[in-house]
Amino acid sequence: MTTDVGKTALITGASSGIGRELATLFAKDGYNLVLVARSQDKLQDMAEKFKHQFGTASVTVIEKDLSRPEAPQEIYDEVARQQITINTLVNNAGFGEYGKFATETSLQKELDVIQVNLTALVHLTKLFLKDMVQRNEGKILMLGSIASIMPNPLMAVYGATKSFIYSFSEALRNEVKETDISITVLMPPATDTDFFNKAGAMNTVAQEQARSMDPADVAKEGYMALMKGKDKVIAGFSTKIQAAAFRVLPDSVVSQTARAQMKSQAEADKDKSSFALAVGIGVATIALAGLVVVATYKNSSALNRARYRYKAGRAYGSAKQAVKSVADSVKATASHAEADVEDALA
Repeated sequence: MTTDVGKTALITGASSGIGRELATLFAKDGYNLVLVARSQDKLQDMAEKFKHQFGTASVTVIEKDLSRPEAPQEIYDEVARQQITINTLVNNAGFGEYGKFATETSLQKELDVIQVNLTALVHLTKLFLKDMVQRNEGKILMLGSIASIMPNPLMAVYGATKSFIYSFSEALRNEVKETDISITVLMPPATDTDFFNKAGAMNTVAQEQARSMDPADVAKEGYMALMKGKDKVIAGFSTKIQAAAFRVLPDSVVSQTARAQMKSQAEADKDKSSFALAVGIGVATIALAGLVVVATYKNSSALNRARYRYKAGRAYGSAKQAVKSVADSVKATASHAEADVEDALA
């Protein structure tokens, strides 16, 4: 891994959570910083800390609310006015809205989610990527989510924005493949930040699960992937296994699993069938993940294909045994998963 000491990284949503941890990593490695968030006081405190702790030569603080359509252009204009070259853009800012889309959520808040998570991200990327292409150098880190590859009931708009980010990044990566520009998507699971409180999703199963995922660990995985020029990184070992299972399970099952995670703890305790489904998927996930190897390496050599078929066969047996051990509600899931698995092995 190499770093670009003395170059400048612009980080949105830098005042807390994963954004703050990413800013710390850039500062530690000698980057100059442009920190963007709504709280100027928090950003100023960070600037002083980085200068004192890491000797950061330049920290520019820009207080902006990205829910305002004018904000991205104002950020770009301010950076240009100060003659700062942005070598790395980190599109980290984002938030969600919790509840049933049709009857419970605020339309205005959801439109703000789209503005911050999508429109501002696209706008900033357009402005700074154009400059990177002209210089033939640069890095962009997009904050996606495990929700980028799964439906997200009770946070439908948020999940859809993360899917957009994943697709958008894949397309841009192809467009700049002949340049020295890298675009990386960081895909964390629920993480121990203030996200759930801001989204109104307190006391949910997902918030409880988030307590085990440190934003510093998520930031480190994203930062290392960015520096290595990787296309994407799924943060956390269990999340990588989960993502592998999502690629072979039916969408309806993935949606129901996500829905179970967004229920309140009280609802989850009462709803035994949903709990059984979540447990069943969790137990079967590790075994099912091995089957993905076959689909991924279908074009490998005959020897490798034989090796992976052997591993997949063992994993398939484990998956069937795991699924049989859970509640009756998992049986339908098993039959769908079995069909998809056999297609992969065909």
